[in-house]
Amino acid sequence: MLFIEYPKCSTCKKAKKWLDDAGFGYTDRHIVEDNPTAAELSAWHRMSGLPIKRFVNTSGMLYREMKLKDRFAHADDAEIIEVLATNGMLVKRPILINGDIVLTGFKEQVWAEALKA
Repeated sequence: MLFIEYPKCSTCKKAKKWLDDAGFGYTDRHIVEDNPTAAELSAWHRMSGLPIKRFVNTSGMLYREMKLKDRFAHADDAEIIEVLATNGMLVKRPILINGDIVLTGFKEQVWAEALKA
């Protein structure tokens, strides 16, 4: 499993604790120091079946500063992915990739069902 997080994020900390408590092994990746590439985001988006907006950190300061709500309202998926690939702080976190399972954000029940925990 690949666990992509921003270590100071409280949601990421909760998700990491849940993974640890459940006994899951994972590789940890810092979303800012090792920002997801456009190719990775595109592949994860495809695998997840989720709308691209589920990969956008809409609560972040950078999102608001860049006025991305208006910009993304009429953007296609590829354009959104290109913007997200420029800065990890724009990407919803945590992201968990396990084979063909891709989860964004942390909801314990969703993760437990997806991982059969």
